[in-house]
Amino acid sequence: MSAPICLINNTEDGGLEVCGEALEILDQITQPVVVVAVVGLYRTGKSYLMNRLAGKQTGFPLGSTIESKTKGIWMWCVPHPLKKDHTLVLLDTEGLGDVKKGDEKHDVWIFCMAVLLSSTLVYNSLGTIDNTALEKLYYVTELTEHIKVKSKPKSDDEMYNPSLEFMRVFPSFIWAVRDFSLQLKLDGKPITADEYLENALKLNPGDKPNDIKSKTRRSLQEFFAVRKCFVFERPASSKKMVDMEMLTDAALDNDFVKEADAFCSYIYNNSSPKTMRGGLGVSGRMLATLAQTYVEAISSGQVPSLDNAVESLAQIHNSRALTEAVDFYRSEMIKKVKFPTETQQELSDLHSVVEKEAISVFIRDSFNDLDQKYQKELQTQLDLEYAELVKQNIEESRELSRGVIPRVFGPLEEELRQGTYLQPGGYSRFCRALEAAVQQYKQEKGLGLMSEEVLAAYLKEKSEVGSSILAADCSLSEAEQKIQEEKLKADAMEQQNKYLEEQGRIQEQLIKDQQKSHEEHIKQLEKKLEQERERSKEEIQRMQDALNHQMMDEDDVFPSSSGR
Repeated sequence: MSAPICLINNTEDGGLEVCGEALEILDQITQPVVVVAVVGLYRTGKSYLMNRLAGKQTGFPLGSTIESKTKGIWMWCVPHPLKKDHTLVLLDTEGLGDVKKGDEKHDVWIFCMAVLLSSTLVYNSLGTIDNTALEKLYYVTELTEHIKVKSKPKSDDEMYNPSLEFMRVFPSFIWAVRDFSLQLKLDGKPITADEYLENALKLNPGDKPNDIKSKTRRSLQEFFAVRKCFVFERPASSKKMVDMEMLTDAALDNDFVKEADAFCSYIYNNSSPKTMRGGLGVSGRMLATLAQTYVEAISSGQVPSLDNAVESLAQIHNSRALTEAVDFYRSEMIKKVKFPTETQQELSDLHSVVEKEAISVFIRDSFNDLDQKYQKELQTQLDLEYAELVKQNIEESRELSRGVIPRVFGPLEEELRQGTYLQPGGYSRFCRALEAAVQQYKQEKGLGLMSEEVLAAYLKEKSEVGSSILAADCSLSEAEQKIQEEKLKADAMEQQNKYLEEQGRIQEQLIKDQQKSHEEHIKQLEKKLEQERERSKEEIQRMQDALNHQMMDEDDVFPSSSGR
């Protein structure tokens, strides 16, 4: 994308709607996406950071007045600078707290959408992280009221921990403090920006548990396992900042530029691809579905549910994955198969290679396929596609072989019509002519696997003609005629056996193909399930460690909250 476009727009009645053009762009992105969203009060310089991440000086409008420039949520998709085959999706959100809106609920939904869609959430604020700043971030305390992880949590599920569940699916959190003018020191000792943030989030003995500041601190610790802080000095004088978009790095404060570069470097290196529960990776087209699902829920007065979102994603994208895998198989086989093949094994080998790739296409884009419903359907459809190819291969071989018969056996047929062989010694001449034609037929190239069947059918037909010629050949004794008649039957039987053997090989190969296909489906499915299990385990462990750490810190301040 050369410039940002609107992803989620504000409707006239104060609601939200997803923009079709943005959905079309996301729908074309099959790569994993790293989604970075910025939120914060309006006129705090959010857009500048997003432009910097895009590697551009202009893009998201910065504005130079007290008017909020960004409305809704705007999107900019660019190739990820470091992660190969990944797309960096930047989301610039409408400024919170715009007095012209007068609708705090709208701000909450904008904040929630940023949390739901991003893998990294950047909160942008001015000044310092103090009580006032924490009060302005009260939106985070309302996340549990506006977002559900499970559509219907089981009442008897002892393992269900709301904080852990939110932490598993929420993005990493970066607090970007702008126009920071203090020294990073605590008790007279230098500290890092991260330590500054964590110290600001500590609950103090004098704090009231239900105070908005305490609730904000707890929410940030409970919901965001990974937290990071950057402090930016003022980039330039007020006079220069009027034309911020026009300023090069040389015109900006050197410390500001260094911190901005460190901010971008951290995002590029540490922001993870967007995932859902269980470590499910999200592509651009899946992100489009998520945006639609969440906005539809909000518009209908419901609370967005992550479980419902996963179900919607599964239905839409598993169906699409199924269709694309079958289409891939069909198109690749059409490109690679040259009908007719000489043997069934040749077609089988091509089928095995392409089917494996088709299953990979499905496995890559499918998820949450409960009871392997869609994968079983994939196997059924691939079996049908292969059966059609086998049928086409047989029919084309038959047609081609039958087309050769008149040309190869034409001279023989002409002599039969003229009665050339109905005379003494005619049977021997007929046998020699027939054998010569048979050898010529067998030397024909590219007739395919049904050439023996077509030849057997023709020779069976000619065996009756041969019997008539043999009976009319008075040069042979009765005993010789009987010998020749037995030989004629034996030759016909031999050719029929060759055909039956070929048919047996075809059926045997088809059975092997079916078994091999089943094994390949199981193999790829087990590999994916194992990867998902490992991702889920790592995710749960990481979240549990963070939650335990947070709860120990809180228990030191509010002992009565232990066991919460």
